[in-house]
Formats: sequence, C-alpha cells, structure tokens
Amino acid sequence: MRKFLTVVVAAFLLAGCSETVDQSALDSSPSAMATDMPSVVASESAVATPLPSESVPALPEPAKVTVGPATVSGPLEREPKVKVNSKKAATDKLIVKDAVVGEGDVVAANAMVTAHYVGYGATSGLKFDGSWDRGQPAQFPLEQVISGWSEGLPGMKVGGRRILIIPGSMGYGDSPPEGSGILPGETLIFVVDMIATQ
Repeated sequence: MRKFLTVVVAAFLLAGCSETVDQSALDSSPSAMATDMPSVVASESAVATPLPSESVPALPEPAKVTVGPATVSGPLEREPKVKVNSKKAATDKLIVKDAVVGEGDVVAANAMVTAHYVGYGATSGLKFDGSWDRGQPAQFPLEQVISGWSEGLPGMKVGGRRILIIPGSMGYGDSPPEGSGILPGETLIFVVDMIATQ
C-alpha cells in the first residue's frame, strides 16, 4: 500500500513538472479546487461573542414638550409618556404642537393616514385609548374622524410626532362613547406619530 501511494505521489509531482500537462484541467478539477480553498475548523473553545451594547443605536429621544395640560416625552417608535396636569385641563380652542417635525410627505386635509396614537382625558388624566395597546397602527380617513383630528392633523409630516389638545366641542362633546372613560365635554389630549399618508 505504501509503495502504491509513493508511486502515485511521485507521478503527480512529475506531471506537475511536465510541459505537456494541461494546467487548466488540473486547476478546474474538484480536487484541485478543494486544495486551494482555505480550511476552517471550529475549535471547541470558540464561542459567539455578543456585540457590545454601544453598537446598538438608541432610538432618538425628543425633548420633553409641554403643551397646555400635557407634558410628552419618549422616543419615536414607542408609546410616548404623557403626564397630565388637570389644573390646566379646560380649553375652548384646538392647540396643535409638533414635538418632532417629520421629514416625509405632508398630510393633506382629505388624506388616508396610518398612525400610532394615544389619547388622554385632560380632566381625568386617564388614558382612554391607544393604538400601541393593540400592537399596530391605526389607519383612517381624516374625513371620518372627530373634528379635532380632521383640523389638527393636516400639514403634519410623516415621521413626526404631534400633540393635539382638543376642546370637548371638537371631540365627543357632551355625549362621549359609552364606556370610553371620557367625561362629557372633556378636553382631550392626543399624541400622534404619523407613519404614512396617501
């Protein structure tokens, strides 16, 4: 067996020195390609190293914004934190404030929008609704929502966060939806993160 291997190795070496050997045929053979490929052997001590926490970019956190009875904070792409000061609750006009100005398309008055939002009662200080709780943004035409939204959202840009302080007359008036937790005539606070418009 050793003599046979010695003869095969010697013949191979002699063939490599010969001018009549077709070098391209040797280079394209599977065994030649296999010897040209680097060998990777995983050692038993090799362990995946987690990336340092600094390598994961943090979501940008807008500054705290106070508008009327609401102080809003927290990063985009997460439910905002809303603190309500019930002493400043009542308003008779719509108040609109961009906490973050988006860089995308501008919302038109008759648009269909996709947005995350959260709503609080300005008097009760309680959260009564939020798309974040359902795990997905809401989609709706601005022509079919309360007037505080249909008047407060046009002009907003996709990628932005807007705070709406809506008087009861532009919200649900004296007849809020039963079981909603909204008081009759209550001023409403909405924080809206605009995702898309069409």
